[in-house]
Amino acid sequence: MDADDLDLDLDLDKLLDEVEEKFCRHVSVASSARGHADTREEVGQKRHTRSVQKNSISEDIDALLEDLLDDQQHRDTAQPKREQIPGEKKPLSQSGWRRCCPVFIGGSSLTNGVGTATTKRSCDQLRCVSCDFGVLMFDDCEWEASCDYLFFRNNIPDRQKLQTKLKRKRGFRAYACQCSWFSSSSSSSSSSSSSSSSELTELRLQPQLRWVCGKHQD
Repeated sequence: MDADDLDLDLDLDKLLDEVEEKFCRHVSVASSARGHADTREEVGQKRHTRSVQKNSISEDIDALLEDLLDDQQHRDTAQPKREQIPGEKKPLSQSGWRRCCPVFIGGSSLTNGVGTATTKRSCDQLRCVSCDFGVLMFDDCEWEASCDYLFFRNNIPDRQKLQTKLKRKRGFRAYACQCSWFSSSSSSSSSSSSSSSSELTELRLQPQLRWVCGKHQD
């Protein structure tokens, strides 16, 4: 091989090296560019997906709120407010409570209820402010003379045990709480704290009794 042929081979190898170097660099740059483009596309797609999901959730919440409002409006329309008729009695749940004034007690033949100065009724909702017990009543009975404080202190509010000290007496009514009792007839009154009263008696006339009206429901 002469010198000219050797130079030609060297030039050819050098040219091939340059071509290969340029070609490989272009391929690497293109590949890198495609990689970045793919990454940006994936990020954009994920953002779009999240945006669509948020919009969908927001639409579902709005639809649910609209359904609830529609149901409430339907119930309000289906149940119109009822106007109060003048003179009509209110239901018990909306009614108030009333106290006797003055407070009366009396025998079994007398009507129970709210007592007033004009409508005299025997109060059946008595409560003692001393022992804080409700006052028990026994129709057509009166207390025996042997009753004492300890008997009522130990046996109130057991009605069955209390009946052991009761006597049958038509038209009378026996009253008792844990600390007081009232026993009197229509012809005489007793200063003891007990009673079987056949007549209507105003409670304030019996100062030994610490009883008040515990309210009646209309």
